[in-house]
Amino acid sequence: MYLHLGRNIVIRDNELVGIFDLDTTTVSQRTKDFLRQTEKKGRITTVAEDLPKSFVLCEKNGEQSVYVTQIAASTIWKRLRRGKRDSIAL
Repeated sequence: MYLHLGRNIVIRDNELVGIFDLDTTTVSQRTKDFLRQTEKKGRITTVAEDLPKSFVLCEKNGEQSVYVTQIAASTIWKRLRRGKRDSIAL
């Protein structure tokens, strides 16, 4: 299954590691450090046209990447759950 993150960016659900709210997770210094290091490696893609609300951590072939999006973490989670429910119904 695929998950749409905005601006024509789609990821496979089996690459998804986590969905994080920017307001609550960037309070932690560890998260800030992680995002800073990921950005230095060129592994962050900004999908947001407006104020970003969340980031999605993915891993493919042992490489981590981050997508920063204006879609709320709860909305992305609902899309994921709805997609899984719909694919089971088929």
